[in-house]
Amino acid sequence: MNYEITGKTKLTALLGSPVSHSISPQMHNESFRLLGLDYVYLAFDVTPECLKDAVTGLKAAGICGFNLTMPLKVHILPHLDEFTPAARLAGAVNTVIVEDGHLIGHTTDGVGYMRSVSDAGYNIIGQKMTLLGAGGAATAICVQAALDGVSSIDMFKRRNHSWDKTIDFCQRVASETGCNIRLLDIEDKTLLADSISKSAILTNATSLGMAPDIAKSPIPDSTLLREGLIVSDIIYNPRETLLMKQAKEMNCPCFNGLYMLLYQGAAAFECWTGQKMPIDIIKQKYFSQ
Repeated sequence: MNYEITGKTKLTALLGSPVSHSISPQMHNESFRLLGLDYVYLAFDVTPECLKDAVTGLKAAGICGFNLTMPLKVHILPHLDEFTPAARLAGAVNTVIVEDGHLIGHTTDGVGYMRSVSDAGYNIIGQKMTLLGAGGAATAICVQAALDGVSSIDMFKRRNHSWDKTIDFCQRVASETGCNIRLLDIEDKTLLADSISKSAILTNATSLGMAPDIAKSPIPDSTLLREGLIVSDIIYNPRETLLMKQAKEMNCPCFNGLYMLLYQGAAAFECWTGQKMPIDIIKQKYFSQ
């Protein structure tokens, strides 16, 4: 099918920094082409300092929706008019829907992550998760895992200025979902080891393992892992992080963030277009691991 930009082409986009490595433009634009939709998806390198101006300009230009990636998933909140229940609970947004100039914040990260777990062949419902990180992606994963029926979640982060705010988040999600959620200090290796030993899955939602921290892992050494523990890293560039190398040393099944990217993107695509992304074709073309 021919695909060309016209005077009626609708704009969608990715905002974040950096974004040059993202494969989101390819997956969305190919999906538009395959379905014959007059849309285009572009990536814009936007820092938190420039976000307000970028959103104002895109809104004035008539954009119909956009994604947010690091480090903008929380910074976007003051610029939105409304939130979906999942985004409100997560306190982070990765997808914005624009309706008559009204900006609606949504999060598809959690849905994408939980679907990627299933896609990898695992069922963690009714089991425990150790979740590393408390940023926008981590909170979305925590919310969706709790909503889907994961029995308990230990969220680990640094004890810094956002500690009390994250405690409030954990208590709120636990209250609304019935999931047992604890916030723990990621520097406490004894607590981390104990949590991992009792979990079905270890999920890294920090940036450790991604440039410029490519030589780093969120766990101090592979001895914290055990054979049979599912290890998941939401990073997809590089495709094999140091954490995943550690997991393979300990014979742990593991997978990266490529399919989370695919499924969260598919959910955003449907929000903007009302149509389902041709996932099988996109998966084969861009997400072969």
